[in-house]
Amino acid sequence: MGSNSSRIGDLPKNEYLKKLSGTESVSENDPFWNQLLSFSFPAPTSSTELKLLEEATISVCRSLVENNPRTGNLGALIKVFLSRTKELKLSAECQNHIFIWQTHNALFIICCLLKVFICQMSEEELQLHFTYEEKSPGNYSSDSEDLLEELLCCLMQLITDIPLLDITYEISVEAISTMVVFLSCQLFHKEVLRQSISHKYLMRGPCLPYTSKLVKTLLYNFIRQEKPPPPGTHVFPQQSDGGGLLYGLASGVATGLWTVFTLGGVGSKATASPELSSPLANQSLLLLLVLANLTDASDAPNPYRQAIMSFKNTQDSSPFPSSIPHAFQINFNSLYTALCEQQTSDQATLLLYTLLHQNSNIRTYMLARTDMENLVLPILEILYHVEERNSHHVYMALIILLILTEDDGFNRSIHEVILKNITWYSERVLTEISLGSLLILVVIRTIQYNMTRTRDKYLHTNCLAALANMSAQFRSLHQYAAQRIISLFSLLSKKHNKVLEQATQSLRGSPSSNDVPLPDYAQDLNVIEEVIRMMLEIINSCLTNSLHHNPNLVYALLYKRDLFEQFRTHPSFQDIMQNIDLVITFFSSRLLQAGAELSVERVLEIIKQGVIALPKDRLKVRWLKKCPLDTAMSLDVNVSV
Repeated sequence: MGSNSSRIGDLPKNEYLKKLSGTESVSENDPFWNQLLSFSFPAPTSSTELKLLEEATISVCRSLVENNPRTGNLGALIKVFLSRTKELKLSAECQNHIFIWQTHNALFIICCLLKVFICQMSEEELQLHFTYEEKSPGNYSSDSEDLLEELLCCLMQLITDIPLLDITYEISVEAISTMVVFLSCQLFHKEVLRQSISHKYLMRGPCLPYTSKLVKTLLYNFIRQEKPPPPGTHVFPQQSDGGGLLYGLASGVATGLWTVFTLGGVGSKATASPELSSPLANQSLLLLLVLANLTDASDAPNPYRQAIMSFKNTQDSSPFPSSIPHAFQINFNSLYTALCEQQTSDQATLLLYTLLHQNSNIRTYMLARTDMENLVLPILEILYHVEERNSHHVYMALIILLILTEDDGFNRSIHEVILKNITWYSERVLTEISLGSLLILVVIRTIQYNMTRTRDKYLHTNCLAALANMSAQFRSLHQYAAQRIISLFSLLSKKHNKVLEQATQSLRGSPSSNDVPLPDYAQDLNVIEEVIRMMLEIINSCLTNSLHHNPNLVYALLYKRDLFEQFRTHPSFQDIMQNIDLVITFFSSRLLQAGAELSVERVLEIIKQGVIALPKDRLKVRWLKKCPLDTAMSLDVNVSV
């Protein structure tokens, strides 16, 4: 490209690009490559600019697709890049800006071309373009070198071995981005790829020994959040006339892969991407997630997932079992801090979920932390701003809570952490509240939002499962949290009565037309009753296990005691209403004896005294079974209330 193209619009006419994509073979030793690689373009900053770049270069790419099987120019370009990378480490030590700049440009062009090739052809055809000599489909000689495999190994070496300096920052980002682009083959296949070239190269052969080192490097890139070098130290010469060629080509590809690997799917609400403070950390995280979610090959498990599942803390001196491949150690404290600070991004939340779900060492470490609020508060804030978040971000946050609430120690400790002035909670001023009570408030708010807006069939189930997991360890519930529990039950009761009334009226009346089907009130009623029963189980579990710790919940029960009258004799709830009815009757009697016009303080005092007087054996113990993650996610309950 040289210095002749300063604008994207000039690229189709660029003499160097035309020669690269033309019918003439260019030797890897030709001076042409130095001229081609001496270009400098600032990065596009929007999807519009990226689209303009792709439109401007489409004719060049089509010509290369057509001519490359005969010219081998793509292979020559890759060999030029491979030869340069052998001296890259020395060039970094010697501060050879020009050499690193041209090597980056070579990789950049390869990345651009690779993206186009992957979009337009099958993997078999793609592989043909990366051989030295002309081949016909299905005809491979045993002695032909596989440039794709060489390129991937080279990229892994570059990512893991080249020191991160100001002059190497951009090429490190580009190497990671190129790997993301290479792994984007799945985007263009409806079926799950298990025998793709990515499996062939990444899960066996010369790339395999780099597994643990690559995963560790990508994690440390995420932890360090290194910002790009300031303009004065930029490796590329700055041209006054500007222009643009793609930097961070993989951003669009990574967005598509992100959709594939999360629960949001193509229907998720789009959100504006915040400006990245560390492109290296962001691209490293995206590549790490893509690698972790590669499907197992037919004859080999995903080694990158194995590495993520088994790495340990640097302070853990116990030996790795011989049965665990690709193991390594990393500083858990630094990783924990980075995860706490980065939860505003979807991908960081997915990484947290992946580690909690798959790495028992990480899960044990996090649950033992005494500053758990640093992790839980960002997760609660995601759920609190559910209207502004993508559905997959909300799901990941909720599932993280579900994993955490499976641990009784976590459920106890969060009620011991006292928070002050939660500024992002706007419904009510919370000057002082426990982390446990805040968690309850946010989860209940999410349920109510879902009831009135999204009506998602899994969201209710998982929210209620988290509350159920916590219920036996409810301690010193904030009065507002206790009120919201009963208010949610009140809302469900009203929904129940409304559907019941509609069902009764439809049975009494006759449809205006035989062709118009009646609403399935029986199914709606059954769904609502299932949710009501779950709420009663949660309340009952708290009363049975920690009545003496929760006078505010007893107060809220007594204040809304009429709500529970209709369920006392209901055949679906009689068994679970026994304890709740006993508590309401017992404390109502004591309040009646104390007289009328009682203050709130006096009522709470009577409740605290009554808790001591209530014989423990009068409450029938009901064990509310923990709802683990896999069970909660598999429950198909359509709560369209």
